[in-house]
Amino acid sequence: MLKLLIVCTLAAMSAADIAEEEDVLVLKKSNFEEALKTYPNMLVEFYAPWCGHCKQLAPIWDQLGEKFKDNANIVVAKMDSTANEIETVKVHSFPTLKFFPAGDDHKVIDYNGERTLDGFTKFLESGGKEGGAPAGDEDEDSDDLDLDDAEEDDSDVEEGHDEL
Repeated sequence: MLKLLIVCTLAAMSAADIAEEEDVLVLKKSNFEEALKTYPNMLVEFYAPWCGHCKQLAPIWDQLGEKFKDNANIVVAKMDSTANEIETVKVHSFPTLKFFPAGDDHKVIDYNGERTLDGFTKFLESGGKEGGAPAGDEDEDSDDLDLDDAEEDDSDVEEGHDEL
């Protein structure tokens, strides 16, 4: 029992280092790995402050954070990718939405569904099955551009994304 209390106290102390805005965790490069260890299922928005699509998503993201604020198994988070680059996370456009589910295999799931409160809710409640695809799987019909392509031509950028 004492061991459990110590573990919970340590988790709470490390979690205290992660700020919150509107019930959404604010991640940084310095606390990202700790957040992955501390929170079992985390949906993260990788955004750019100047991104119009990110600004448009912000109120919905805040509502999502509020909806899941009392859920011990699901956490909504965001990270300014222009100030915090994570080598293990590929961000090709803004916003990039990734689900980090609990489990030893650490399979990251890209969110590709509707950018609505209902769409995000269904995705999270399904454990990342509705509206998601394993990270790194490229959809053949995807209009997203790679960084190299973005410099050459931005005429067919997918609606809802700003390229880097």
